[in-house]
Amino acid sequence: MAFEIVETLFRGICVGVAASITVGPVAVLCIQRTLSKSRRSGIVSGIGVACADTFMAMAALFFYSMLQTQIEQYNTLLRVIGGIFVVIVGVFIFVQNPVPQIRRNRAGKTSLWQDFASIFGLTIANFIMVIPYILAFFAVFKISGGDMADHTFGGFMRSLFVIAGFFGGAVAWWTLLAFVINLFRRRFRPRHMLTINHVAGLIIGILGIYTILSTFFDIFPNVGH
Repeated sequence: MAFEIVETLFRGICVGVAASITVGPVAVLCIQRTLSKSRRSGIVSGIGVACADTFMAMAALFFYSMLQTQIEQYNTLLRVIGGIFVVIVGVFIFVQNPVPQIRRNRAGKTSLWQDFASIFGLTIANFIMVIPYILAFFAVFKISGGDMADHTFGGFMRSLFVIAGFFGGAVAWWTLLAFVINLFRRRFRPRHMLTINHVAGLIIGILGIYTILSTFFDIFPNVGH
């Protein structure tokens, strides 16, 4: 039981980190605030993103549970589609250039609460893009809709640990990012974001390819039986 809890928590953490490392408009804004205001502003902004993403992860997990039968029936196909989607996202991140956006952004004099609220709202507003993105990573890390569909205390606890892991992974990523950016504040240049994008894109792309290959290698041994 303890191993199952740790495994569920770890998978949730992996999804939380994977869903957060995209260097898009929200990430650029967090980095901009860290550079132009303070490390605390960057961390609080990151926590705002993590909270919004966690709400959407709950919606994604609920959506998973509502369609559990269909998902289990087409599990292999959905994992392949999810893997392809993740590869496409990885390629998009790799080729994306965040430098112009960093130069356009200007962080005004706002309170930490305003930093949190503004970026929370901005993240929630992109739910149409974010929820499918999170669902793809649920498929990649084999998090089943049954985690919520099982109406028992054990099912509830699995769901709770998935979401807690997701939130913990997201917060850990944004906090680490703010610390690293702040640490190299004097030497940080916008072009360094290109390197971060390349590394993040490669990691996500490789994860998607691994998902596709592992799905097929799970099938092949059973073909002759």
